[in-house]
Formats: sequence, C-alpha cells, structure tokens
Amino acid sequence: MQDLKDKVALITGGTRGIGRETAVVLARLGARVALTGTSKESAVRAAGEIQSQAAASAEVRGYGLDLAQEADIVATVDAVVAEFGRIDILVNNAGVTKDNLVLRMSTEEWDRVLQVNLTGVFHCTKRVLKTMLKQRSGAIVTVSSIVGLIGNSGQANYAAAKAGLIGFTRSVAREYATKGIRANVIAPGFIETDMTHALPEQKKTELKDRIPLGRLGQASDVAHAVAFLASNFSSYVTGQVLGVDGGMVM
Repeated sequence: MQDLKDKVALITGGTRGIGRETAVVLARLGARVALTGTSKESAVRAAGEIQSQAAASAEVRGYGLDLAQEADIVATVDAVVAEFGRIDILVNNAGVTKDNLVLRMSTEEWDRVLQVNLTGVFHCTKRVLKTMLKQRSGAIVTVSSIVGLIGNSGQANYAAAKAGLIGFTRSVAREYATKGIRANVIAPGFIETDMTHALPEQKKTELKDRIPLGRLGQASDVAHAVAFLASNFSSYVTGQVLGVDGGMVM
C-alpha cells in the first residue's frame, strides 16, 4: 500500500483502541497522521507514543477535539489543513456509549450518543469534504458496528447512531463519487478492548461461540481493513459496509 506514502490521514478518537491501532498502521504505511482525543494533552501524548512505535520517520500529531461541538470540529479540521496542507483520508472512529434499556434511557443519554456518534460525524465529514472537493480526491472510512446492523439490548441509542452512519455514508458516497471521493463503512464485531478484558471467562466463551472464526477480533484486524479502504487497493469500492466480525453477521 505504498500509495499511502505522504497521504494525510485524520483519525478521530485516535488515542486508544481501534483508533490508536489505525494510526500506527497508517503511519507504518507512510501516511502522515493527525489524530484527535478528548483532550489535547492525551492526544499529543498518544501521538508521540505512536510515532515512536510506527517508525522513526513517521509524522504523527495530536489534537484535542469535542465532537459534540461543531465550532470545535471546524477549528480542528482547519488546524489540520493549515499544518499538513491537505486531508486525503478521514477516519471517523470516535464514539461514546451511554447504555440503558429503552424504558430507563434518559433523553440526555439518547441525545449525547446521537450528538457525538452521528451528528459529530456529519460535521466532521462536512468540513473535511470542503478540502477533498478542492483536491478532487479523498477516502472517508467510518467505523460503525454490527450493533448498527442487528441491534443490541441496552444500546438503542448506540444502535440508532451506528445504523445512521451507514445511511449517511452511502448518501455521501453517491453525492461525491464523481468528484473522486469514496466513502465506506466498517462494522466491527466483538473486538478485544479494555472492556472485553474485564469480562468473566464464561462470558468470553459465550461470545466466541457466536463467532464462526471462534475468537474475538483484534484492533489490528479493523485497522488493516481501514488501510485497505483508505488505499487505492479499494479504488472501485464506495458506499459499502465491510463487516470485520469473524463471520458473526452473514
């Protein structure tokens, strides 16, 4: 994937988990990486660690970003463009959860998840599109979830947001295909995270029994899929949902 060399990638939620691993993978493939975190301090610290992990020649910078604030999104995207000169790849990865059963879910819990996970992606994509249109090229990869395809008890707000990302991305793909811009979705399944590490072994076994490949996914599994959709190896792929779930949803 040498076509990623010197490409500029903006990754939201890049300080840990899938976003952090994606930053490492894209940097190793030669991309110049801008990542965001909820605080500038955590983002700058993560950027330094990722740069050391990726390669001596890697360029990784961190930015603080509140995806619930449109003005903050605009300012951050503009700062990335000012420092890097362009944005070739946008990875919409950041998200939050506020789990509860529907009858117990507060309006605040509903609004917070939709504001960050769906509306935040709208504002971020909209701002980045302005730059990509000038370039007449770009790849947008949005991280949804299998929860957006099949639902999940206690996560009606999260499922609604993640399902909304699919419809939003397909609309972007149709609107801007003739401008050289591709937009695709990745729907991860159960991925090894801090949360899954804390699960009892019996629960982990139950999860694995539901997955045809018989294991939980790794953040790198998703990161490599992002790299594919960001590269010219997927130049004829747009408006698609790529499940990275071990065959759980098929």
